[in-house]
Amino acid sequence: MTKGNRYDVIVQRIFDERFRPGARRVEFARQAIVEAAQALGIPAPKNLGDMLYTYRNRRALPGAVTRHAPEGMVWEIRGTGRGTYAFVAVPPLDLAPSPHLAVTRIPNATPGMVSLYSLTDEQAMLARIRYNRLVDIFTKVTCYPLQSHLRTAVDGVQVETDDLYVGVDRAGAHYVLPVQAKSARDRLGATQIEQDMDMCAQKFPALICRPIGAQFTTDGTIALFEFDREDGRIVVCRESQYALVGPDEWDSQDLGRYAARSRTDTAEDQ
Repeated sequence: MTKGNRYDVIVQRIFDERFRPGARRVEFARQAIVEAAQALGIPAPKNLGDMLYTYRNRRALPGAVTRHAPEGMVWEIRGTGRGTYAFVAVPPLDLAPSPHLAVTRIPNATPGMVSLYSLTDEQAMLARIRYNRLVDIFTKVTCYPLQSHLRTAVDGVQVETDDLYVGVDRAGAHYVLPVQAKSARDRLGATQIEQDMDMCAQKFPALICRPIGAQFTTDGTIALFEFDREDGRIVVCRESQYALVGPDEWDSQDLGRYAARSRTDTAEDQ
């Protein structure tokens, strides 16, 4: 049995044992993973957190679980406390980078030593975002990295933020910008964005929160998203895509096209 199949049968048993028709929330404890594996007669995952991470960021829940979602909703696994979780019915949110969006080419300012020794795709992307000032460019706010891989708790639920920036705009307003980053094989999730917003509201109540999602694509493009909350759900405000290019790849003809786009953006801001 593959790891994926083992995860599917375990998570399905956890759900089936607790689900009641009409439920929009199905709670379980971390220990339920071990208990379900024992009942099924299969080895429990060595890393229990990996199974939860897989369904929150990498793959869909099995069909035997998703078919019980209320009409127009999908199940998400959310942390509810220390070692406790819940399947929660939420509106679907597709956070995949748009295949129809124009890609902005930017000269790559990432130091060669950093590119050479980045250990993971996620780490590499965060470094490229930082050295190329992509958060500043995307938000039109002067931003400063405050902390990487922030781990804290909000109402008893552990929150992990990949990168945290603070910023100031030309009017003097201050911002806090939590960044969630995903490699090409992973996917952004609304739960992490909601948790980032709750964290900022608690830790930085005087600052304007602008949550950012960063997604690597298979061709190395970096897609950035900005989110907001409307009627209790996460929505995408804006998406831009950037390709970092070397000097030999830079096309001077891009400058004319970007200059025209900049004039239009400036006129809209005024």
